[in-house]
Amino acid sequence: MKLILLGAPGAGKGTQAEVICDYLNIPAISTGNIIREALKNGTEVGLKAKSYMDEGKLVPDEVVIEIIKERLAKDDCKNGFILDGFPRTVPQAEALDAMGIEIDKVIDIEVADEKIMQRLSGRRVCSDCGASYHTMYKPSKAEGVCDKCGGKTVLRKDDHPDTVKERLSVYHTQTEPLKDYYEKAGKLQIVEGQEEVKDTSALVIKALEA
Repeated sequence: MKLILLGAPGAGKGTQAEVICDYLNIPAISTGNIIREALKNGTEVGLKAKSYMDEGKLVPDEVVIEIIKERLAKDDCKNGFILDGFPRTVPQAEALDAMGIEIDKVIDIEVADEKIMQRLSGRRVCSDCGASYHTMYKPSKAEGVCDKCGGKTVLRKDDHPDTVKERLSVYHTQTEPLKDYYEKAGKLQIVEGQEEVKDTSALVIKALEA
């Protein structure tokens, strides 16, 4: 099965990609990871991407698409794959179609913006050992101190409320139109994100079987 996972930042796509990966025994392909791998391996398209990143620019669509195409041609994708983080825009989805890649289903994990703000801006990470906490759901015993190593727990720049608002704004403007695109193609399945990860996973599995 060839799948795309959609959802705003903080909707829990990465976790659900792992669930589907185990359930269907197909690879979960994260765009960020592929680009990092291409850079590490020094492939031709990886070097192209590096030239943009070194200048602090976004890697353009045509280079990202080339990297995706290279990855999807590998043997482990023969029985299907899950794309997480691509496409991000309608032109990218059109490019995927133009590559002749037939997507079976698109699963969109819906979580309200307020809930995402709460989830992300409450996250705290230990600056020493990387242990993860949440001010509401999983607080450390002493505020600002890691239970594991005694290091300082901090709010990552990515999780700062202003950054989260900006990331959500970009998602609604650039990525959300993909829902209409795939709904028109009869491929969209919407899953309402739940408080408990396992409850969301159960709904995702149900959507796969629908």
